[in-house]
Amino acid sequence: MIPRFFIKYKLEIIFIVFIVAFAALFLYEQNAQTQAKWEGSDDQGSAAIEATGYTPWIQPLWTPPSSEVESLLFSIQSGLGAFVIGYFFGFYRGKRDSAKPA
Repeated sequence: MIPRFFIKYKLEIIFIVFIVAFAALFLYEQNAQTQAKWEGSDDQGSAAIEATGYTPWIQPLWTPPSSEVESLLFSIQSGLGAFVIGYFFGFYRGKRDSAKPA
């Protein structure tokens, strides 16, 4: 007989197991490739484009003074995006819960 806890939180448990399995696979692959260099797709893409001899048409209006500032701006942008997505999920969940009869 399955405990009521597992029935109630079935989707959450499946999600947690999926995340743990993904993290374990990522760590295993990373340990297997200790010689691999951490490069982002931006670095690889720009290197491939520069290898073709392409010259850009325009230059950026502003370049961040350091990579830390660039990381900070990206973190703020991702945080705001997560807030907006979370707000709408909560809004529609509250709307759905308030429509149910008590």
